Amino acid sequence: MRILLAGASGTIGTALIRQLETTHEVRRLVRRAPKGPREVQWNPAAGALEVEAVDWADAVINLSGAGIAGGLWTRSYVETLYSSRITATRTLVEAMRKSANPPQVFISQSGSNYYGDRGDDVLTEGSASGDSLMADICRRWEAEALRAPDAVRVVLTRTGVVMAKEGGALPALLTPIRFFAGTSLGSGRQWWPWISLNDEVRAVEFLLTAPLSGPVNVNAPTPATVDAITLQLGEAFNRPVWFRVPGALLRLAMGQLATNLLLASVRMEPRALTRAGFTFDQPTPEALAAWVRRTMTS
Repeated sequence: MRILLAGASGTIGTALIRQLETTHEVRRLVRRAPKGPREVQWNPAAGALEVEAVDWADAVINLSGAGIAGGLWTRSYVETLYSSRITATRTLVEAMRKSANPPQVFISQSGSNYYGDRGDDVLTEGSASGDSLMADICRRWEAEALRAPDAVRVVLTRTGVVMAKEGGALPALLTPIRFFAGTSLGSGRQWWPWISLNDEVRAVEFLLTAPLSGPVNVNAPTPATVDAITLQLGEAFNRPVWFRVPGALLRLAMGQLATNLLLASVRMEPRALTRAGFTFDQPTPEALAAWVRRTMTS
């Protein structure tokens, strides 16, 4: 399969390319001058992408977007969170709409934040969206992707908290644990829709050919609270989890970032994935902790 990938430089994109290139032909979209035939230049902020790039592709994967935890959520950074997702997706879709040979499938990243802060509610792909800032970003992000031509199968991956040693939530949790200062966040009772980087990559590859369209929740099938995750990680490294950072302190220090990312409770269920036959390598917090220990010590 010939795959065009946007957002290749992030944690997920880097791991995904490493996996896809073993069996597929992959070209990545870059903003700088291309360094070889496997790179295609584009300028999503200006809506610039040659139609030939999508003419070539059987599938387009869109992971574009500034990091949610890439900085304090000032007014300027919130605008960047919106624009980096919406303009990139719009640019890809416009190229598809102009193409005489659009791709068979368009996998466009979204997020578990679509659901907002929902307490203990079990959330499936049919659940309503929330009322948070990130929920609004995800709704607009998905709406742009759904403008793709009717002939294109559009998959909206509502990805949860990806656990990877390369970045994101996992190093922030592990560093204090390994120094005997393990810490949970807020009440610790909030549900995190976690997934290992390994299963995230496998799920995206699965969705290239699985007969699914529309929203797909991408997270492990075993729900877990922040307390449960941190305790399992502590046990994996034979370290206690002693401390708790109060939610009020996190909100004071990090503002909307804490509210939308660290303290929001999203008890998401990957119903579409499991019904389509996808199996997880790390389905439980215990399996996650064991995988983390192996990857961190290998």
